[in-house]
Amino acid sequence: MSTGTLIAIIVPVAAVIVIAALATSLVMRRRRLRERFGPEYERTVETTDSRRAAERDLSAREKRHDALDIKPLAPAARDRYSDNWVHVQEEFVDRPEDAVHDADRLVTSLMHDRGYPTEGYEQQLKDLSVEHGRTLEHYRAAHEIDERSTRHQATTEELRGAMVHYRALFEELLGDGGQQRPVRA
Repeated sequence: MSTGTLIAIIVPVAAVIVIAALATSLVMRRRRLRERFGPEYERTVETTDSRRAAERDLSAREKRHDALDIKPLAPAARDRYSDNWVHVQEEFVDRPEDAVHDADRLVTSLMHDRGYPTEGYEQQLKDLSVEHGRTLEHYRAAHEIDERSTRHQATTEELRGAMVHYRALFEELLGDGGQQRPVRA
C-alpha cells in the first residue's frame, strides 16, 4: 500500500475516533450534570437560552461550590438547630406568619453555619443546587409563600405548606455527609 492510500484511510478513521470521543465526553458530562443536579438540571435548561448555556451555568455553579468551605455541623450545633426547629413549629399554632418568617431565618442561619454564603436569594439557590437540587423546589415554594406572607396574602394552609417545605430543606441541611438525622418532634 502506498503512503497516500494509508493517509487516506488513517485520517478519516482518526477523525471518526476523535468525533466519537468528543460525543461520548459530551454525553457523559450531560449525564453527570443531570444526576448531580436532579430536577434543577431541567429547570435550568428550560430557563436558559440553550442546553449548552445551561450546562455552562451548572458547571460554573459546581466550580463555585467546590471553592466553598461546606462543612458538617458539630453534634451540639445540630441538636441546637433541631431544638430551634421544634420551637418554630410550636410557634406556628399561635403565630403562623411569624413562624414561617422564623423558619426562613433558621434555614438561612443553618446554611451560613454549614458554610454557604447567604447574601442574596438567587445566589443561595445556585449554591444549594449543587448538593441539594432535589429539595430546592421546596425552598423556592416556601420562600415564595414567606414573601407573600409579609404582605399578609398567604392563607393559613399555605403557611402550613411553607413550613413543610422549609422542613424538607432544613432536614437535608441538618444532615451530615448525606446521612440525614430526623428533626426531633
